[in-house]
Amino acid sequence: MKRNIFPLIGLVVGIGLILWSMSSSGPLIGFFDGPSLIIVVAGSFSALLISFPFTVLKKVPSLLKKMFFAPNDDRRELIDLITGISKKMRREGALAIEDDIASLTNPLLIYGLQMVVDGVDGETIEELMELEYEQITSRHSVGQMVFLKWGEYAPAFGMIGTLIGLIAMLSDLADPTKIGTGMATALLTTFYGSFLANMVFLPIAKNLEEQSREEMKTFDLIMEGVMSLQKGQNPRVIEQKLVSFLSTSEKGLDEEASVRNPAVNEG
Repeated sequence: MKRNIFPLIGLVVGIGLILWSMSSSGPLIGFFDGPSLIIVVAGSFSALLISFPFTVLKKVPSLLKKMFFAPNDDRRELIDLITGISKKMRREGALAIEDDIASLTNPLLIYGLQMVVDGVDGETIEELMELEYEQITSRHSVGQMVFLKWGEYAPAFGMIGTLIGLIAMLSDLADPTKIGTGMATALLTTFYGSFLANMVFLPIAKNLEEQSREEMKTFDLIMEGVMSLQKGQNPRVIEQKLVSFLSTSEKGLDEEASVRNPAVNEG
């Protein structure tokens, strides 16, 4: 997997802009209140403990790590690989690709090709790969849902903290000079909740959603390639079918690669 520094850049820039805006209004210490922060962070996490099994929540650190690594989904490379395998199968038969399978790193492609070599019928291969697809989709959706829910709970607990602060302030109006300070402190929890939701939790959920979408697109390409190999289709037909899974930009890169290296289309 490749390092992806853009989420970190976005986080640093976003926090920096907010801190700059805060500092222009006065000392930053005025925007810090320990109890308010605890209500939002600990309170929203407590809600997560109620919403999800702990076995799911303990995966949060690994999900955060995944955000900073882009999946290695070089679909052009996969198409070339599958097309090359189809040519070898056409010349030498399915058993001839066993050594090629051993050198692969994509577990899904290995899984599908091994079934082709073993002579599993197409209907069974499709059924088993669709089950694998459902399992991967389910795992990805759980990670997205954790951060989506956290993004919902944080502002809610921010509002709860604000209400607590307002109740405490209104219950003691003996000193009118403290009303402004009490109001500002009460509103800090709303600020914390909104900040964490919109700067941290919801962007992470969206990042995981986009990564999952890209991985599922690659999954579809692999599945189509495996099914085409099982049917013994012509290598050029297989390549043309798989190219349809590429985005417009990827197809553009594909055309440039073909110009630089005409051998890519030979066979």
